[in-house]
Amino acid sequence: MTGPPSPDAAAIGESLQHPEAFAHLYDRYAADVHRYVTRRLGAQAADDVTSETFLVAFRTRDRFDSTAVSARPWFYGITAKLISRQRRSEVRMLRAYARTGFDPVAESWADHADSRVVAQGMQRELSGALARLSTGDRHVLLLVAWAEFSYQEVADALGIPLGTVRSRLNRARRKIRTALGADPALAVDASEVAGE
Repeated sequence: MTGPPSPDAAAIGESLQHPEAFAHLYDRYAADVHRYVTRRLGAQAADDVTSETFLVAFRTRDRFDSTAVSARPWFYGITAKLISRQRRSEVRMLRAYARTGFDPVAESWADHADSRVVAQGMQRELSGALARLSTGDRHVLLLVAWAEFSYQEVADALGIPLGTVRSRLNRARRKIRTALGADPALAVDASEVAGE
């Protein structure tokens, strides 16, 4: 016995007959996708990748899993594939942050002068460590950290098993901790203990 479709699934279903209904999904998710892409690739690429994400989604909307609770992982999965195509740009940007110690996106998010000083001090090492991660590990880590996805949402977005999400996230966190000078065996994240 299944209930009514989620609001996202209903909007996608309606858009098959009335394409303008897809605009509701754009309104709901585009700003978040744009922020995420800006963080990953910079402001110049964000407009193009966000537009392409929704264009691809619109063109393939007939393949959307109508039993999904939300279309958010679907959109981010498309975004991840588009970002992967620009992997060199992302790594180049991360390496530039590592050299200069300045991340304009992170800088705009800092609220207090003292937190900015601490963030700037770690930005070089963090950016360098992110650049050295594999594409898959970086996708998982940044979807959790920057897009605030649950492990299941990451699995849905990337089309990978939940266990793979956990192992990639664990590996990425360990590498980041090591790069930042922490003992990876001692630094345990609360979400790892809770088994999110």
